[in-house]
Amino acid sequence: MENQILKENTVRTSAKDLVVTGLLIAMVFIGTMFINIRLPISINGGLVHLGNVILFTVSFTFGKKKGAMAGAFGMGLFDILSGWTAWAPFTFIIRGIMGYLLGSISNYRGKNGESILINILAIIISGIWMIGGYYLTEVILYGNWITPVTSVPGNITQLVIGLFALLLTPAIKKIKNIL
Repeated sequence: MENQILKENTVRTSAKDLVVTGLLIAMVFIGTMFINIRLPISINGGLVHLGNVILFTVSFTFGKKKGAMAGAFGMGLFDILSGWTAWAPFTFIIRGIMGYLLGSISNYRGKNGESILINILAIIISGIWMIGGYYLTEVILYGNWITPVTSVPGNITQLVIGLFALLLTPAIKKIKNIL
């Protein structure tokens, strides 16, 4: 009897976890897909979007695993569905690792994403990863070491806009705790 109850609770937790993860992926996708601006300064295009605000908030609130999943699948799906298909495998890796870094650093040693200074550090470290990752992606896709430099200001702008996650995270944590 006790094993059956444990099994049912595990299934419920897994189902709830799957639903929550799916919703977080969808939120990152929507923030990226529908709230974005194409930048005229980058030679190869470039995009600033609010998907980062959501990715940062998800990673601070739900941790490294859900942050990695939301970043990889949410932004990778955006690339596939919006004409940036060649970027999708790179985005999947870059944003997945970015979400993992954000969640790992912000939740390190029981901080639970509640320390603004640690969260800023997480954004800086994961931002360096993102900028470097997308720089190398452009080198691979376009075969040029100089042109990708024009994307760096847009990537920095995305990180700065992502700082709004610091304001959203406490409210989202309250909602999470109610659920």
